[in-house]
Amino acid sequence: MSISCNQSTLCKIFIDLTQTHRMEYLPDSNVRYKDVDYWNERYRTEESFEWFGDFTKFDHLLRQHVGTEENILMLGCGNSALSYDMYRAGYTSITNVDYSNVCVESMAERHKDCAQLSWLCMDARRLAFPDGVFDVVLEKGTLDAMLVEERDPWKVSENTARLLHQVLLEVSRVLKPGGRFISVTFAQPHFRKGLYARAEYDWSIKHYHYGNSFHYFLYVLTKGEELSSEDAALERRLLDEAEAPSTNIRFQEADSEDFLNNIGL
Repeated sequence: MSISCNQSTLCKIFIDLTQTHRMEYLPDSNVRYKDVDYWNERYRTEESFEWFGDFTKFDHLLRQHVGTEENILMLGCGNSALSYDMYRAGYTSITNVDYSNVCVESMAERHKDCAQLSWLCMDARRLAFPDGVFDVVLEKGTLDAMLVEERDPWKVSENTARLLHQVLLEVSRVLKPGGRFISVTFAQPHFRKGLYARAEYDWSIKHYHYGNSFHYFLYVLTKGEELSSEDAALERRLLDEAEAPSTNIRFQEADSEDFLNNIGL
């Protein structure tokens, strides 16, 4: 039987927690996943960690949508081996950004012999790139880390919605016409598509899943393509709901349990 994770069970999932390095880096509160000081401290001693599986788990999907010679931006690269694995697989131009200077400096030193990989310290809300320079923007777990404080799986809080909107506007801005935003996450379409389905971003939405006993999702958002009629209707409905008074909020448990560490395979 396959299991798909959704936001209503974010703090309820326990997968392979016996790995000691995960427990070592377990924060005392989920909100710390949004704290650059937490990541700086973690990256000083942690060599590498993969959220949602390594490159081999979704390589078959990535190759369908990303050319090896395209200009790629890795958003929130962390200490993942994804960029290096893609480099070894033949991808020739990957710019990696993260807001942790400790991470960026460490990864730049580790991969100093890989000229096709560059590393920059940058805030995803304010990308220091011109418009339309990347064929692909790829993120794996970065947006999920921005959602760690959310307790209502159906309605993102105003502050987090504003944060994600800033990031997604920047992603859309730096993509070339026809470029793709690739988002890898545990979030099912009925939760995540509501964040992506905005005509303002000027992209279409497709999604795929990978994994056997546990499903992760890979979203492909193509710049310059219109939303499907279904996704356009979703945007209209969410806009209408945002203007209506809130009546029935379904909260999940507070952040007494770990969030991201519990969902990596």
